[in-house]
Amino acid sequence: MGRGKIVIRRIDDATSRQVTFSKRRNGLLKKAKELAILCDAQVGVAVFSSTGRLYEFSNTSMKSVIDRYTASKEEQHLITSSSAEVKAWQRETTSLRQQLHNLQENHRQLIGQDLSGLSVKDLQNIESQLEISLCSVRMKKDQLLIEEIQELHRKGKLIQQDNIELYKKVHDTKGMNDIDRSSIPYNFNIASEQLCPDKYYASHNKMQMNLKVGDLQS
Repeated sequence: MGRGKIVIRRIDDATSRQVTFSKRRNGLLKKAKELAILCDAQVGVAVFSSTGRLYEFSNTSMKSVIDRYTASKEEQHLITSSSAEVKAWQRETTSLRQQLHNLQENHRQLIGQDLSGLSVKDLQNIESQLEISLCSVRMKKDQLLIEEIQELHRKGKLIQQDNIELYKKVHDTKGMNDIDRSSIPYNFNIASEQLCPDKYYASHNKMQMNLKVGDLQS
């Protein structure tokens, strides 16, 4: 009859547990020594009993074994981390390459290329994108035109003010702080009128009408 399989579990009896520990400890240290001799391996074994006593074996020195073990674990950790980082970068590169391909394809379709194979719905979506883009371009253009007109008006006012100050200096007359714009010679206002042509033509027509009325009254 064959020998039954021994169940590995904690030995409850303290004396039996101590005897088993001594036997197996000696066997373990013996096997470690044989492994170091037979295979030319660097071996280090450390065992602590339940009472805290240390038993160890090393064919070189325990410190050198521990130092080598620590360095090996750190190197292995770096290799694992580097490998994971490389895989993450590879996934990111693949994703970016796909995004670039999609953008290039969308750009070609927006300029009327590579339209074969598209459904009516796809073409309608492209048309909607173009209409939205065109609307944005027009709004931006109108905004820039308004800003340019406002800037011209601002410059016109500055030139008008400079003309008034110049007129004051030339005539050196008291009370010119409240000078009326209509009393300034035509040449001093010409720059402002050139910047605001509508006002210029309106004032010019009004002056002609006043001259005609004066001729009739005379």
